Amino acid sequence: MNKLQLFWLLRKNTKLSEKRHPMFEANQWGKLFGYIVVGFMAVEFIALGTFLGWIAAQENAPEMIFMVMFFLLIFDFGGRFATQQTPLMLVKPYMLTPISKYTAIECFLISQTLDLGNLIWMVVFLPYAFIVWCGGLSGWAAIGLLCLLHLMVMINSQWYLLVRTLVNQHILWWLLPAAVYGSMILPLIFLPDAVTDKVFDFIGDEIFEPYAISWWAFLVLAVIFCCFFAVNRQLQMRLIYNEVSKKENTKMKHVSEFQALNRFGQIGEYLKLEIKSTMRNKAIRSRFIQGVCFISFFSLAISFGDMYDGNFARTFLGFYAFIFFGAVNLTKVMCPEGNYIDLLMVHEENILTLLRAKYYYYCAVLLIPVFLQLPPVITGKYSILMILAFLFTATGPVYWMLFQLAVFNRDTLPLNDKITGKNQMDNKWQGILSMVAMFVPVLLVITLESIFDSTTAYIVLIVIGLSFTLTEQYWMRDIYRRMMTRRYQNLEGFHTTR
Repeated sequence: MNKLQLFWLLRKNTKLSEKRHPMFEANQWGKLFGYIVVGFMAVEFIALGTFLGWIAAQENAPEMIFMVMFFLLIFDFGGRFATQQTPLMLVKPYMLTPISKYTAIECFLISQTLDLGNLIWMVVFLPYAFIVWCGGLSGWAAIGLLCLLHLMVMINSQWYLLVRTLVNQHILWWLLPAAVYGSMILPLIFLPDAVTDKVFDFIGDEIFEPYAISWWAFLVLAVIFCCFFAVNRQLQMRLIYNEVSKKENTKMKHVSEFQALNRFGQIGEYLKLEIKSTMRNKAIRSRFIQGVCFISFFSLAISFGDMYDGNFARTFLGFYAFIFFGAVNLTKVMCPEGNYIDLLMVHEENILTLLRAKYYYYCAVLLIPVFLQLPPVITGKYSILMILAFLFTATGPVYWMLFQLAVFNRDTLPLNDKITGKNQMDNKWQGILSMVAMFVPVLLVITLESIFDSTTAYIVLIVIGLSFTLTEQYWMRDIYRRMMTRRYQNLEGFHTTR
């Protein structure tokens, strides 16, 4: 069997695996919702490509697109963290087969490179290339321009795969993209405008204009792509093999008993479980660390910058800080427990106690964004009333809505298998409720501020949030009752997806 035949076989096996997955039918609704969102984005991207192409045609500078590609690639890099896993195909079933392990890894990397998601940027590139072609660029040069731009996107996909893999191993690897992007962006921020203009003029006149659309550019980009591909091939093979063989460096550590929680009885025991899961399990721990990093970055940006001074941006980022932990973890509520759901069914109302402990835990977690939002409060960008409105909106209606997913989630979430773990296929409600949790509170604040003043709007939010927070025991019991109605259907899904 040659590599091409193996590639199509693995791709076919992956498609069949997705179709056999118990959440395949529900995932189709999630994909439909995603296609709608992508459709709206495509309209914006077409407008962007048309606008840039018109300017380039007017200036007779078809290479101008390369001046903005850096920012497009940063956006692409960040978007992949929300939509793309690594690697895309399952590796574990093929580790004991007689096929070459490196060949299998190469097939996975090629599959990611040829993924249709990489073509999304063509909605920007095609209008641009068409307009500059109409403006005088030759047909072959326009085709070459499209190839060069797409090659840059594929390089970005390999760069993302490298960073994502390293970050999954240790949080300090975030310093790598921070150093790369920081070294390019910070000089533009702190250098005088005159120096910045000279730098852009030099890059445009001496580099992009003579060499951007040429065989030299294609050769350089092809070499860069091959280098990233080779590094990823070696790195993926080593890490996947270590994880499959369960090769770990173990150290004797002091294990805290959290004895202060003993006074809360069974709820205290489940609180210990939540804390230890966050500390020990890679998948959960990494989401918390990423949340702290993102919230800290935006908090400092709001405090000491003016780019987020707009009402919508300021309100959205304020809510984002308080909703992030719930949006990334509670959308999969009960999925980690799917690994041992049978044990939770032994005693009556065990799951109800677990759900209440989860609620208290994620309410306590919100002390982190409260602390991280102090700089905007000190600098006068946020008010104490605004922070309280964000806090109680999260603990109230947002958590009430996200905990409803405990009724419908029936897909077991692996706790530690981050490289070879199964693709976690979200059901339609996870995607919808996550988007609702992010945007509806912001729109509600803006609507209230348009009708009343800001103080009245925040007081209304606090009252609504407190009404949900103080009645937690009633709506949590309703969720538990509906979970028990669907318990056999959910158990079947948890068992099948382990």
